[in-house]
Amino acid sequence: MPVQIAVGISDSFDAVEAFSDAALDAVRGLDAPCDLCLVFAGTPHLGHAKWVLSAVHERLEPRNLIGCGAGGVVGPGREIEGGAGAVVWAASLPGAEITTHHLTAEPGAEPGDISGLPVPEEMGESMFLLADPYSFAADACLARINEDRPGMPVLGGLASAAIAGSSALFRDGDVLGAGAVACSLSGVEVLPCVSQGAAPVGPEMTITAAKGNVIEQLASKPALERIGEVIAGLPRSERELVAAALMLGIVIDESKPNYERGDFLVRPLIGADKESGAVAIGERVRVGQVVRLHARDGAAADEDLREALREQSDEFGAGGAAGALLFTCNGRGSHMFDVSDHDANAIDDALGVPAGGFFCAGEIGPVGGRNFLHGFTATMALFRR
Repeated sequence: MPVQIAVGISDSFDAVEAFSDAALDAVRGLDAPCDLCLVFAGTPHLGHAKWVLSAVHERLEPRNLIGCGAGGVVGPGREIEGGAGAVVWAASLPGAEITTHHLTAEPGAEPGDISGLPVPEEMGESMFLLADPYSFAADACLARINEDRPGMPVLGGLASAAIAGSSALFRDGDVLGAGAVACSLSGVEVLPCVSQGAAPVGPEMTITAAKGNVIEQLASKPALERIGEVIAGLPRSERELVAAALMLGIVIDESKPNYERGDFLVRPLIGADKESGAVAIGERVRVGQVVRLHARDGAAADEDLREALREQSDEFGAGGAAGALLFTCNGRGSHMFDVSDHDANAIDDALGVPAGGFFCAGEIGPVGGRNFLHGFTATMALFRR
């Protein structure tokens, strides 16, 4: 039996009706039992979360379920950026081993403090992670997974809707108010696809002095001076781009002979010291790493997403994809693009398969073989048919 994926979406303000309809649409798209279901619920539905889960279980009978509150949801060719959005993503994954987890780790926790994470040999071959941004140390969790299971992709996002001061997380039939929910998968091929929505500009540069997240020198010059030289040498169109949103891309996997767009972890510049010429970015760095300036706007984000999807479409070959699970930033959508339903339509254009997901308060996905928490990014789990 091949992998099958189906997605239902609704904007009904009645929570039970919305998720009953979405679950029935998912049922119609499957002709095999549902092995894994992900549920994303808009803020107006969170007060009825128990009824929502009951409606999904009654109609779909999923063997495993995780989900969370969502400020916006994504379905096939459609995005509902706010309000009463409801999405039910369902997959039949023959031969797969799937286990759900509830994780806890207070903000500021160290990687060793994560509770509920399975031992490395039981983490599976890939993982989906949905976390409450206020009560869970997502960065520490990802650092722990990167250490325990090097190369294992983790995809997901931070819940973007809450009620009564806490985010709603779903695991099987339970509604949880804190921590994170996750599922481990083995026996099914999940291809990660990460689009950070930024375009590289200028030459590559090597960090020659650094401490923590502060770059003191680039190519043996004060970092601020070297960045200024690069910007001055850019074409006018690229100078205008970096003036609006200057980012820095850091190479994570240095074993490659050449670095391309997807090899850089893109992070914002968060400060600069004119006296010393040092700059601070949103990531720890070290001497010897290669960096490159990046710029982000709607056009760059569109090009980056479509290029990433083209590469994955080629990877699938003749067999094609069965479906996609999308975690996109709540700063994308109509905030970033001139057209509605942008990311949903890009997936449909490239792959022509059912896709569903939600607008996140932070997106999780791998770059250079390591998992990171991102912003303004679209991370996707693609399934081979």
